[in-house]
Formats: sequence, C-alpha cells, structure tokens
Amino acid sequence: MNNSLRVERIKSLLIGEFKPTQLVVRDDSALHEGHAGARGGAGHFTIWISSERFTGLRSLQRHRLVYSALAPLMPEEIHALSINAASPQESFVGSITNQEET
Repeated sequence: MNNSLRVERIKSLLIGEFKPTQLVVRDDSALHEGHAGARGGAGHFTIWISSERFTGLRSLQRHRLVYSALAPLMPEEIHALSINAASPQESFVGSITNQEET
C-alpha cells in the first residue's frame, strides 16, 4: 500500500473513533529511508488531533486511545507514530506547519 492511501486510512480510523475538531496526518516516511521499518514497507507518520474525547485525560491516556484506534494498521502499515493529541480547549499553536487540516 502506498503512503497516501495509508494517510487516508489513518484519517478514516481517527475520524470514526474521535470525531476530531482538528486532524492533520503527515507522512514522514521519506525522512527515514533506509531505516529498518522503511525497508519493511511500513510508514512513519506524525498526527495532530483534537477531540472532546481527550478532555480531562493525561497525555499517556490520549496516546493509548490513538494507538488503540490505529491497531489494525500496526505494525504492517505503521512502523512509527508521533502523536500530538489535545482537547479542543487546548491548542497546537506553532506546532502544525505546512499541513492541511481535515
């Protein structure tokens, strides 16, 4: 599967699970060419997601929820994942650059 299809699958799973107010998924795979995970075909991604589901949760709890939602894609489709999860009351000011929001 190519990484643009992976990005769409990631978005679909996250939208279905969290109904985010903000979602950006960036494919960072090109930055990791030659890395063991890249050789196996799985991708490297960064996610920015804002959802009411994260309100009142600690960072670790938020990450566990995201990993759980994306479990069907791991480890065959996703090798590495950087997660930035927030409630709508929080912000990602300055941390999302050159990305389109969904």
